[in-house]
Amino acid sequence: MRCYLGLCFLSLTVASLFWVWGARLVMPFAWLELIAVGAALLVYARHARDGEKIILSGPVLVVEREHGGRTERTEFPRQWVRVEPCSGDGSLIEVSGQGRSVLVGRHLRPQLRPALAREIRMALRMA
Repeated sequence: MRCYLGLCFLSLTVASLFWVWGARLVMPFAWLELIAVGAALLVYARHARDGEKIILSGPVLVVEREHGGRTERTEFPRQWVRVEPCSGDGSLIEVSGQGRSVLVGRHLRPQLRPALAREIRMALRMA
């Protein structure tokens, strides 16, 4: 936020100098630039914390997904969990059990998704 406010101050200072020197069209474009940069920062900030957490806690596997400030939490009894790729080798991973399912691995490179599926399966067997 401080960087954005610094950008606003600098841009409006330069635009004000041009305004004083007679270049009146610089000020509207400076405001347009600051509005566009502000909107882009808001969109980025909304999705900056997007992610997924997979927690194995005792008899329950918990999948938490955050997207755009909204958190979705799904719990699965450990003994009923199935972990499978959705369609192919690099596709999202479907975690399902007792009639519910959730797709995970959205924020992971496709090449690493099979390793994640193996790691989840191994953790479910181990504990």
